[in-house]
Amino acid sequence: MTVGRCVSLFLSTVVWCGCIVLATEAGASTAYAWQPYRATPTSSARVVAPVQYYSEAPLYEAAPQAVITDEELEELRVESCIDPFEMPCNQLPMAIDGGLVDPALVPLANDLEWRFRALPGDVIWHSYWAGAKEPRISGTAFEELNDNISLLGVSLGGRTSLFRYGGVNNGRPEGWELQLEGASMLRLNLDENWDLEAVDFRFGLPVIYGRDRSQWKFSYYHLSSHLGDERIIRLMSTMERINYSRDTLVLAYSFFPQPAWRWYAEAGWAFYADEGSDPWEFQFGVDYALPGPTGARGTPFFAVNGHLRQEVDFGGNLVAHAGWLWRGQSGRIMRTGLHYYNGKSNQFEFYDRFEQQVGVGLWYDY
Repeated sequence: MTVGRCVSLFLSTVVWCGCIVLATEAGASTAYAWQPYRATPTSSARVVAPVQYYSEAPLYEAAPQAVITDEELEELRVESCIDPFEMPCNQLPMAIDGGLVDPALVPLANDLEWRFRALPGDVIWHSYWAGAKEPRISGTAFEELNDNISLLGVSLGGRTSLFRYGGVNNGRPEGWELQLEGASMLRLNLDENWDLEAVDFRFGLPVIYGRDRSQWKFSYYHLSSHLGDERIIRLMSTMERINYSRDTLVLAYSFFPQPAWRWYAEAGWAFYADEGSDPWEFQFGVDYALPGPTGARGTPFFAVNGHLRQEVDFGGNLVAHAGWLWRGQSGRIMRTGLHYYNGKSNQFEFYDRFEQQVGVGLWYDY
């Protein structure tokens, strides 16, 4: 091959390569320039780049946003309830079987099919908030005004559901339920090096039936009282122990006239009563707080309870609590606030002694 032919072939190759480059540049003027490893492609000025995801699509015009206040949203939620007596939609009192439900998103929680449940996470019947002998975890520091001494009342116990045949209606569990309850209720003397003054033990098996706004309870419980050993040592020459004990059958009724109000009454008859205890007792009261899970803010509450006992000629005691309350999805409640007690002692070793208590407490109720 001559030198002239080689030069001619080289020039031809250069010309063809130049044509290809020019054609490529011309085509690039009508295509977008894709830069790899970018979340969003960069387009030329004349052609809009295609997008791979909805999130990459440009927002050409902002849609008008309707502004609604918290009060208007609350009204909409409440208005969607069918019955004004039912629980407000954003304040469901219980968790739903199968998982927790956001009360702000679910209008009404219903599981109307009745079926058997073992160990459900909530209960149909709850303890009376101001009941002195209800199973709970609590601590109440108070001044006993008659004797001018400082005392601490402590309860260690709880209430749980063993079996239930029922469903969930408007966020409230209903049906038949067997519960287990128990607690030890003790008193410490803060003026005497926290000596144990006395302790009462309670154990019970309630059978519950609940439907709509009403709940019934038929229960057996055993209660026995014991004098504290430290008090016996301190007052050995003057202290006499009694064997206060009772095995009691109870019939009780609870009713919600409005979602925030609970009224209740019960009668108890002891088929075995020993040393100071007589058969009959009656209890009644009211609990008030907005229903449903409260979140971190909580809500105010108050509760009043009266307890009449045959052994003190149907006198007894009056208890009042008022303060702040928090409720979880399971319906369990933590309360804190003021405590007032007036009447015969709630430690049954001292069942016939009059006491007036003023103090503060922290209560975890089931």
